[in-house]
Amino acid sequence: MVRPLPRKTNLNIATLGDLATTADYSLMTTLNCDPDGNADGVDHAPRQVFSGHYVKVDPTPIENPEYIAHSKNLFHELNLADSLAQSDDFVSMFSGDLSGVPAPMRRVGWACGYALSIYGNEFYQQCPFQTGNGYGDGRAISVLEAVINGQRWEFQLKGGGRTPYCRGADGRAVLRSSVREFLAQEHMHALGVPTSRSLSLYVSKTEKVRRPWYSEGSRSLDPDVLVSDPVAISTRVAPSFIRVGQLELFSRRARKQEHPQAMEELEKIVLHLIDREYDEVIDQTLATAEKVVVLAREFRSRLTSLVANWIRVGYCQGNFNSDNCAAGGFTLDYGPFGFCDAFDPQFQPWTGGGQHFSFLNQPMAAERNFHSFCSALRPLVTAHPDCLRQLDEIESDFPTVMQEQMETMWASKLGLDAFHADLFKELATLMVQTPVDYTLFFRELSSVPEEIEPLKKSFYNGRAYAADPEGMNTRWSAWLKRWQSLIRPGSRDALSSQMKLVNPKYSLREWFVVPAYQQAAAGNYALLRELQDVMTKPYAEQSGDMEKRYCKLKPPELFQLGGSSHYSCSS
Repeated sequence: MVRPLPRKTNLNIATLGDLATTADYSLMTTLNCDPDGNADGVDHAPRQVFSGHYVKVDPTPIENPEYIAHSKNLFHELNLADSLAQSDDFVSMFSGDLSGVPAPMRRVGWACGYALSIYGNEFYQQCPFQTGNGYGDGRAISVLEAVINGQRWEFQLKGGGRTPYCRGADGRAVLRSSVREFLAQEHMHALGVPTSRSLSLYVSKTEKVRRPWYSEGSRSLDPDVLVSDPVAISTRVAPSFIRVGQLELFSRRARKQEHPQAMEELEKIVLHLIDREYDEVIDQTLATAEKVVVLAREFRSRLTSLVANWIRVGYCQGNFNSDNCAAGGFTLDYGPFGFCDAFDPQFQPWTGGGQHFSFLNQPMAAERNFHSFCSALRPLVTAHPDCLRQLDEIESDFPTVMQEQMETMWASKLGLDAFHADLFKELATLMVQTPVDYTLFFRELSSVPEEIEPLKKSFYNGRAYAADPEGMNTRWSAWLKRWQSLIRPGSRDALSSQMKLVNPKYSLREWFVVPAYQQAAAGNYALLRELQDVMTKPYAEQSGDMEKRYCKLKPPELFQLGGSSHYSCSS
């Protein structure tokens, strides 16, 4: 069990030594280490890991690291001095070199295995050994757990080199994907969407790797060239990085009785999840089976709320397998994600994702992940009929709870006290047929317009609208009049203010990010830092210059552009 958190406040963390005093490695001290691993963490070749919750891994530092950015907001929350981000020992640690970290920090990191389910179906063939024993953190290495201000945080390097789970890859992340994840996590936090957080971003001045990508102007679905990209390491932070896939791995081993400690390891990882993520809502005096029931109910609440929030802000996860689903109920793994431009229920930024992970299918994908979650827990309650019955009921009620969350979300976006199915159905039809920009439309609607002209700022003026402008004007005017009859009576200004807290003005569109990481690759970080500043204030009215640059329709020439509108990998 994770020991109770100290409640002292860390007043100021100005050095790596100060940060070291907060170190508290709960996972490594309470869970099982792979018995076949190396104590020094020199364990970088792909291999099967048959048991244990984690493998000790020494990260591979990037060559000649250079500071790009850090999250000032997260640093402030963690009482970290901004100057720390550019201090030599901090840069070394968070670019992968643990050799000089001060005690009681440990000079070795850890990686974890997990299973894979795609849309609720178990898969093994992605594991190079066809057993499921080689799938896990291939390039993610945790290097610290710290308790700061009574909150436990895990610090994880993305791109820290090979682990036993790397499946033959190099374990590196390129600058492009590192910039995307660094910006996206803090943008999502500012949007009010539960997420892992960004701590820091460093790039190598000399080390590069080759990756498939898109040539300039390519409209191919698949990358058509090999490019040489700088490697980078971003550090992401969360209360834990336990995934649904992790629970599945230990449940599968218990179900198949793959080793004598399999059931014990399943129970340990579930109880550790509860200690890390659900301690405040689950009574520690309950028996394990009873805890499992409460855990399932709480995770259902978090997961349904999370997905409704994704759709509220126009976000599509792209690849929402169980291994990309955080068991703590927050957004994790910003790989092939994207934010909607023109509203499309089937929006999917990842060419390999299929419609089952597309924008408005995310609630169904979440239901399949919840099925995997409950299936993973089931061995712990099979001997307790009442708990098993409750778990089954919680699982079967997921669609109802998900629908309630969605209806509440749509009502809030529209400034209504209750969801109106017919009104929403007609709106969705008009948004597709016109088409409209998802973010700009709801922000313009938040001004509570009296007629449709202001809404046309969000219109792309294509398809049905261009073919029949008078007919579309009539339909939009009729819809707006009906909406006006349903909004709350009283002050329009008050309603507008409330709606603007739900509907952001700024969205991290991919075509904003592309020039930022392109310029960063040339050593110019100004645009990246500007984007970071703008996107961490997504609901605010910002300067006229920022509005002109970042609150606008997507240029027509950028639609269908590889690497901007879609991508097959994130590297």
